[in-house]
Amino acid sequence: MEQITVKAYAKINLGLDVLRRLENGYHELRMIMQTVGIYDSLTLEKTTNEGEILLFTDREGLPCDEKNLAYRAAAMMFKEYGLTGGIRITLEKRIPMAAGMAGGSADAAAVLRGINILYGLNREDEELKRLGKQLGADVPYCVVGGTCLAEGIGEKLTVLPELTGAHLLIAKPDFDVSTKFVYEHLDAGSVDVHPDIDGQLEALYKGDLKAVAEKMGNVLQDVTIPYYPQVSEIKENMLRLGAFGSMMSGSGPSVFGFFETDEEAKRAKDEMKNLFPGTAFFVTGFVNPGKEE
Repeated sequence: MEQITVKAYAKINLGLDVLRRLENGYHELRMIMQTVGIYDSLTLEKTTNEGEILLFTDREGLPCDEKNLAYRAAAMMFKEYGLTGGIRITLEKRIPMAAGMAGGSADAAAVLRGINILYGLNREDEELKRLGKQLGADVPYCVVGGTCLAEGIGEKLTVLPELTGAHLLIAKPDFDVSTKFVYEHLDAGSVDVHPDIDGQLEALYKGDLKAVAEKMGNVLQDVTIPYYPQVSEIKENMLRLGAFGSMMSGSGPSVFGFFETDEEAKRAKDEMKNLFPGTAFFVTGFVNPGKEE
């Protein structure tokens, strides 16, 4: 095999709790993560130039060197397994950047999985997750995707029952939010209301999507919304237009809402496009990459 194309799926957080700040500067988290049907495509092709890593992308302003997690993932795999020759990576970017949807982490995880297949390494997910943790806290989750409880700094994963029948509208405003900024401005010790993650887990095991949505919570909203009030405005309008649950994903600014049908989500999208010009909207659902592949 000389070439392979892999998908890098975005994620949302159905629940995001921060328990405490750790001595190393990271935060101890408890989150429910879910893969959605927005994805980047990465084509990986072997080259003959020893040690060469070439990254090309269709997204203006996206770095194509060591600043890009996909590039670093490739460099890590070549070093870890002593691979010869080089690799050319072409990234078609569809996941919004700086959106709270783990786009960079998803790309890195796709490179780990793609090189594993392309070079016939036959490494298990656990090994790829171990490598991914060195790149970023969300990368181990993005290696496996689906519905997971993520604990620790995000690397301790428990696979949960797959949810079906979700009809989502996702909105990415025309501004970016720095994850680092949000966590630096979060006072974990002063969080008064924590999401009911245990209640969501109970609802998940019953397959009750509406109960999961009713118990959604994200403590990072308390930091992001005061700086970016449009996040709250988008949430309120999704609920006004029929969503039975709406929340910011990750550190934001992306917001998602659950609707009864794709048609209802599309109607809400059409109205909100007039209210929030410049915002990118996506109607999508949940996916389980493991089953798809």
